[in-house]
Parts: sequence; structure tokens; C-alpha cells
Amino acid sequence: MQLELPHQAGVGVSGVNIEPSGSPRNLRTPDKGAADPRYQILIIDDDVDLCDLLGESLRRQGFVVAFAHDGIAGLERSLRGHFALIVLDLMLPGLDGSEVLKRIRSRSNVPVIILTAKGEESDRIVGLESGADDYMAKPFNPRELAARIQAVLRRASSEESHRPSDPIRVGDVSLNSSARTVRRGDRAIELTSVEFDLLVLFLKSPGKVLGREELTRAVLGRELRANDRSIDVHVSNLRRKLGANLDGSERIKNVRSIGYLYVLLT
Repeated sequence: MQLELPHQAGVGVSGVNIEPSGSPRNLRTPDKGAADPRYQILIIDDDVDLCDLLGESLRRQGFVVAFAHDGIAGLERSLRGHFALIVLDLMLPGLDGSEVLKRIRSRSNVPVIILTAKGEESDRIVGLESGADDYMAKPFNPRELAARIQAVLRRASSEESHRPSDPIRVGDVSLNSSARTVRRGDRAIELTSVEFDLLVLFLKSPGKVLGREELTRAVLGRELRANDRSIDVHVSNLRRKLGANLDGSERIKNVRSIGYLYVLLT
């Protein structure tokens, strides 16, 4: 699904550059894709004006856009609806975004992009550790948000169409792509969508160093940016969930200034 962004943009609210609209602030249903959950986006943010502007931009791309303006309403809407992706602000009234994300993840693997305050790296890390697929720091360019949405949905679509049929096993870890399940020995391991895709790459190339740029492109669907720790947080979460090797050694090693290596025991 390609997102064709508008060529002209005015100055919006909260540092967002986007064409304003006088459309009502409610659930919008374009002619294209209205009944198709692949086109449905939920924005959970208490900034109503920002939601209106982002919704207008996304509707021009053929998306159905729904809004919730507090954490409790957002959680209820996310679990009740069938959305292709959720855009979630971490600073929400009623129930903070981190808790909303944790509760969503306990029930669903729907892709989530979190919105954080500029410079709040701790918020980004907490969000990614809680299961977010990616993040945007406010203020942001709506073109960048649309590109992130496109990348996440493209990855999700690729997962469905390119799953290998045969299970992968390396040491005590086995992965079934068709069922999207992972086991370490007899124990099932619950992974987020991004963590699962990372593990597929590692298990296909045990003993080989995979660069951070390569992992970012393959798993997040975008280029690695300066001071971007997203892929590092995802790898750290995966490493924590898998635990050490049978001999107690580190399962996924950090290769300084390059990337990561999944250790192949001999």
C-alpha cells in the first residue's frame, strides 16, 4: 500500500507541517477501503487539533481514520475494532500510553507506532520495550509519520506472504513461521512481531554478524538514523526473552560499532 503524500503543506499545530482541514473530528470513511481492515488506522492522542490534521492527511491516502482522545477510550477502541495500525501518544489522560500499550499487547499484535516528546529517550525505550513497532518524536513531519506507517504495514504484509513453511531450529530454539510460534526447549516464548522477525533473521544466519543498518531495513522497513536506538532495544528485548545458551554463554552478542551475532554453539 503506497502512501502518496501531498506536495504542498501549510503550518499546522504542535510543529506539524500539513494542510489543515475543516472536516468534522470523527470517524472518517473514504470511498476507498472503507470495509477493508487493512486500511483502518486508529490515532490515540489527546491533542484534538493534531488528530484532525493527521486524519485529513491519512484520509487522502485512502485510509479509514478513527480517533480516541484519552487512554481508557483508546484501549477500548483498539480492542473492539479491527485496525491495521495504531498511532499511540504516550502522554494521555485517564490511562497513560505505556499502560495502554501493555494491555493491547496482552491481547493483540496489531502494529503500534508511539508518539513521544522530543528528547525523551527514556519514553521511547519504555515504549519499545512494551512492544511498540516504532516511534516518532514530537514535533514531527507528517510525511515522516506516513512513511513510518507505510513501512510498518509493508513489513506486516510481507510477513503474511513470505513465511517459510518449514520450522527453523538452532540449538534449543525452534521457530514455526506459519504458526508464528517460538519455543526454547519445552517452553513457549512470547515475542512481539518485530522480535519475531529479528529472530527469523538471526536463526537463518547463525554465527554471522548482521549489521544494525541491515537489521533496521529488514525489520523496521526504513533506514537507520543517527542516534536511533530502536533496533538495539528490540534486540535487547529478544535477548532477554530467549535467555542464555545451554552452556550459560550469551546467545546474541553485540559486535561493537557493527551489529549483532547469534552464537552458534559447536
